[in-house]
Amino acid sequence: MMQTDPKPVLLIGGGMITRLQVLPSLYQLQRLGKIGEITICARRKSTVLPLLDDKDLAAAFPGHSFTPLPGADASDDAQPDLYKQALADLPEQSIVYIAIPDQHHRQVIVDTLNAGHHVICVKPLVLKHDEALEIEKLARDKGLFVGVEYHKRYDDKNWIARKKYRAGQMGEFKLGHARLHEKWWYRDSNFMNWCTTDQTDFFVYIGCHYVDLVAFITGLKPVAVSVHGIEDAFPNGNIGYLYTDARVIWENGAVLNVQNGIAYPNQASAGNDQGMQLYTKDDATGVGGFIEHKDNIRGAEYCNLESGTDPGDTAHHFVNPDYFQMIERSDGGDGLRPVGYGFRAIEQLVEAASRVAGSGDLATRQSVLTEIDAAGFHATPANSGYNEQVVEAGRESILNGGVRVDLK
Repeated sequence: MMQTDPKPVLLIGGGMITRLQVLPSLYQLQRLGKIGEITICARRKSTVLPLLDDKDLAAAFPGHSFTPLPGADASDDAQPDLYKQALADLPEQSIVYIAIPDQHHRQVIVDTLNAGHHVICVKPLVLKHDEALEIEKLARDKGLFVGVEYHKRYDDKNWIARKKYRAGQMGEFKLGHARLHEKWWYRDSNFMNWCTTDQTDFFVYIGCHYVDLVAFITGLKPVAVSVHGIEDAFPNGNIGYLYTDARVIWENGAVLNVQNGIAYPNQASAGNDQGMQLYTKDDATGVGGFIEHKDNIRGAEYCNLESGTDPGDTAHHFVNPDYFQMIERSDGGDGLRPVGYGFRAIEQLVEAASRVAGSGDLATRQSVLTEIDAAGFHATPANSGYNEQVVEAGRESILNGGVRVDLK
């Protein structure tokens, strides 16, 4: 493989996930020499500039910073097309991380590919399957990597479940249920401005994790979906489907129920409420089994002297040590380092994009893309298009009273 200098990264979007997961991960990769300079582009400077002044990030990553777009001298008027100039200014085959609301993914991804850059995008990739096919073809034609950050794929316990299931130790998936409810304070966040009934819903936003995960573990594909949504008002009066209940039917007749929403109270001690249980059966022997992942309470709990300062903090709290935590550096250096599958997801997707970028000419890059698609480790448009089929059918269902929609 050809060796190249670390690629610069443009991060489009400066919201909550950027502060809590993406930017700390990129700073760590920069510290390790795996990426070059970082630029963050948002619509308004009031979104991006506070990240520069974040004392926790500065203490964790002394000496690390990024170029903000818009800059401090700009007005705070919205500049929705500013990212296009940022794309044009990047060196060829840079890495672009897209962390913006679901409904804007398609246009930004297409613009990024047309500018000649690799893409990492928060889930779901897009809201329609034909858009995923468009992106797949465009990326293939240009020899560019597109990876979807379904971070639960990078949780070791899901690899353990995948290994056991595919070795025949679990039998066949028959019936399951999953849930992920975010804390109540999400209602007071920027979600109130974009997670509205006419745009998206919480099955699309976080339920897609579990559709992807069941397919990742079992190799089965979904064939039909129905989603019932319960409308509720955000504090600003906008209406969203703040509670959703989905029923996903799989090609072998199995059923997965997925419940999502902003339903977990602020006064509750865990960061959210989530988990999954899949019941299985070996038809040859008649023996049953199950896979259960309790993801909200993982055996670690603390009681501080007082509550923290972040929204929803409680003095007594359950800690998720697996997803994303900032801990002391093991090399004795100043600052902190991120650990957990939230970091591993970004690290390994960046490594995949860098591998493609450094592999040479178009034909060689296309060959590497074929290997990545076939391995099925990373979610790409070519190997996980069922996710876009499900979210598109889910939107059709929720807008029509929860009717069953068969996947095309």
